[in-house]
Amino acid sequence: MIVSEIFLSIQGESTYAGLPCIFVRLAGCNLSCTWCDTDYARETDKGFELSIDEVFKETRKFKTRLIELTGGEPLLQPDAKSLAHRLIDEGYTVLIETNGSIDLKGLDDRIVKVVDVKCPSSGHGGSFLMDNLDSITGKDEVKFVIGDIGDYEYAKRFMDENIKDLTTNVLFAPVTPSLPPATLAEWILKDGIRVRLQPRLHHYIWEEDEKGR
Repeated sequence: MIVSEIFLSIQGESTYAGLPCIFVRLAGCNLSCTWCDTDYARETDKGFELSIDEVFKETRKFKTRLIELTGGEPLLQPDAKSLAHRLIDEGYTVLIETNGSIDLKGLDDRIVKVVDVKCPSSGHGGSFLMDNLDSITGKDEVKFVIGDIGDYEYAKRFMDENIKDLTTNVLFAPVTPSLPPATLAEWILKDGIRVRLQPRLHHYIWEEDEKGR
């Protein structure tokens, strides 16, 4: 597989935010979101090739048992599913963050899927593969990155019409600095919707230009 980087950090998003986490960032993405903060992982020619065994060896260097496969878009690489399966068998809790446009079928049921639904300001509104709703379970998480009020209304409608009782782990993440977290919090409180406000914790810990953080 083509890997952009493997590193240990603090999980900055999802319901696992704040926990030490190993990140395996795979290179290559089929989307180019306007607010993407990992441009360096979009192209496979900027990554390096590792076998599943080699990736596994790198992850064993760290003490934590929480690991996330991310990108780019990790599910573009066929070996991502096999890697996740092996990591789970070895006792890791495995998260996989995916942009929602790639089929989720074939993933190990024990994986925690963090599935993006792209809002209009991303430039890829409507890219979500609706069949993926069949693969979302109660332990999985659905994330909307919110850039403006239009995105917010889009996310609310999508949640009401499609997520329903599939999972209660719904994340609304503000695009900063264009949308202050306080503004998004006010909208959520005003409408009384049951979602988790999800500022990116790692951006409060490290400087914006620190690669991999």
